[in-house]
Amino acid sequence: RLLDTALEVFAERGFGQTTIEQLCDAAGYTRGAFYSNFTSLDEVFLAMWEQQSAAYLAALQGADAVGAKTAEDAVLALLELVPVDDRWYRLTAEFTAHSLRNPSLRRVMVAREAAIQETILAILADPIARFGRVVPDPDALAQALVAVHDGTTVQCLLDPDNPEVWERRRALFLHTLDAYTQETQ
Repeated sequence: RLLDTALEVFAERGFGQTTIEQLCDAAGYTRGAFYSNFTSLDEVFLAMWEQQSAAYLAALQGADAVGAKTAEDAVLALLELVPVDDRWYRLTAEFTAHSLRNPSLRRVMVAREAAIQETILAILADPIARFGRVVPDPDALAQALVAVHDGTTVQCLLDPDNPEVWERRRALFLHTLDAYTQETQ
């Protein structure tokens, strides 16, 4: 319950503006109950962030890329599962900025990005190979797809009712797949 509440409170107020008292009040916890589970807001934020990241990775792992008719279909199937969520974007952006100032959190961020990239590659490997393509640098493809998602998410959130923004997002994902794969000889 505290982690679910933390998601809401941090998204509304921002991590840097939230106090332990505000979080406890919103969750119906006492300070003693808070400290029996966590030592700081950093720890709560990290636990909440890890829980949400794990849920997103589980959704990606459930992607039906096996039934895709083309490698492009597989990428588009993944794209449908990746949320463009204002609340989650704000939390992730704030956590990223926070981790850039904190070496131990930076290591957590690097590990999270590696897990996302590994999941993406595992899902896309079969469809890419099945449709006669090879990935010369799998890490580069995965990093590029994550970068495209992060960048286009901002654009979609800023102009959510513009269908051209969403179409450019889809097109950029497909161009990225094409740029980082080659036809087998």
